[in-house]
Amino acid sequence: MLKITDLVVAYGAIKALHGVSLEVREGEIVAIIGSNGAGKSTLLNTISGLLRPKSGTIFNDDVPLHKTAPNKIVAMGICQVPEGRRIFSSLSVRDNLEMGAILPENWKTFDRNLERVHKLFPRLRERENQTGGTLSGGEQQMLAIGRALMANPKLLMLDEPSLGLAPVIIEEVYKVIREIQKSGTSILLVEQNAFQALKVADRGYVIETGNVMVEDTASRLLTNDEVKKAYLGG
Repeated sequence: MLKITDLVVAYGAIKALHGVSLEVREGEIVAIIGSNGAGKSTLLNTISGLLRPKSGTIFNDDVPLHKTAPNKIVAMGICQVPEGRRIFSSLSVRDNLEMGAILPENWKTFDRNLERVHKLFPRLRERENQTGGTLSGGEQQMLAIGRALMANPKLLMLDEPSLGLAPVIIEEVYKVIREIQKSGTSILLVEQNAFQALKVADRGYVIETGNVMVEDTASRLLTNDEVKKAYLGG
């Protein structure tokens, strides 16, 4: 589905990614773990078309995403939930969800997608007329994920979905992530919370200073001594 080969991304003279290669297969959850500043968000922003690589390729099936405009990438069914949620705080919950369906083709399935979001996140239905800024942190994360689902994505990219959330809310969010995968959506999951991410993932990549250091199944990464010591508390 998604295949990245030898991706190099730089901010001016400073390289953030040094020849990263990875893939996401249809219907799987792939976790990218690493410390703050490792290049995880840069990777997602490059897939989304917000950044352009210096070299390397990103293909979604046969389409070169590294040469495709961001709006066309979204139209292909690749959607990102950014770090920090970035909801429209002055708009209502309903208006935020409508913004997720901004492309004309999404309006054809609007009612069905809205019902799906409400089923996954019942609180968003209850708070439909509240402004986004009055929601709790957990509810804002639900809204950010729901907004992306309104575009009916084939690949959903989540950037630090557990950041700043209470443990009970994290469990709730990750339960929904599993449900999204079961519906057939592939997921690329960026997390500093390595244990939580690897519990739900099929495969994982460890990124350090812009390089992929380890690639394996999630179950093996959970028992890898170096990964345990660096990211899993021993």
